[in-house]
Amino acid sequence: MSEARDNAWLRAMPVVFVLIWSTGFIVARYGMPHAPPFKFLAWRYALSILCFLPWIVLARVRWPQTRTQWLHLAVTGVLMHAGYLGGVWAAVKAGMGSGLSALVVGLQPVLTALWLSANGGQVNKRQWLGLLLGFAGLVLVVSRKFGAGGPGDQATWLNLSFAVGALLCITVGTLYQKRFVAPCDVRSANAVQLGAALMATLPLALMEPEAMAWNGELAGAMAWSVLGLTLGGSSLLYMLIQRGAAASVTSLMYLVPPCTALIAWVLFSEPITAATLAGTALTAFGVSLVVRASR
Repeated sequence: MSEARDNAWLRAMPVVFVLIWSTGFIVARYGMPHAPPFKFLAWRYALSILCFLPWIVLARVRWPQTRTQWLHLAVTGVLMHAGYLGGVWAAVKAGMGSGLSALVVGLQPVLTALWLSANGGQVNKRQWLGLLLGFAGLVLVVSRKFGAGGPGDQATWLNLSFAVGALLCITVGTLYQKRFVAPCDVRSANAVQLGAALMATLPLALMEPEAMAWNGELAGAMAWSVLGLTLGGSSLLYMLIQRGAAASVTSLMYLVPPCTALIAWVLFSEPITAATLAGTALTAFGVSLVVRASR
């Protein structure tokens, strides 16, 4: 019975991860008008650590045993938390629309597959087809958002640099974790990663002139960022990378923008077009090809 529950949870992990990760842009919509990006993220990392520490102590979770493990976790924390999130939030704050930023970061599965192929990894023809179909579906989903945000919703060298930096950070961080991070408890691993991300983000937060304008929307965005996205989503991503092939795990990122569009339709009545539905179906089919081919 216990084994059946474990197997059911393992099968559900990718679905739960995509649902949680898809709320990232929803949180940005609530929180971004009231906070500068790096101050918001510094608060998020600090509060997340405060949540993890008592959990680690009460559950008597073991910390990483060697300095090398701590170092590898710190590197992934800087890349996958500070670099990725900092780049995305800075790009949106600098005027890039959520559709374009999602499209840029959505190149991650293709970059991962290119790296694996160049280094002798196994990415077969069916997986390549799935990756390309998934990206085509992603373009369909976000295409309606291009130019929809007015004069400020555009690409500049500044915000494009932030978005590309975020793309490189999440891609390198995923590959680095799969290659160098030894299996350890997700709670202590996350605490180490978040501590490194906080140290990297705090100097940038202190240089931001804008202050945090605390209100109900910002508090709600912060609460979900800590409890849902960091404690839930980041922990699931860590476990998925440890358990799965890199190409299969990163292909799940293709499902995030379509899922975000559906959530925005439910919460904000944003229109769902035929292109959105077609893109969602195409993306889901492409991801299924990648995952099925890797088994």
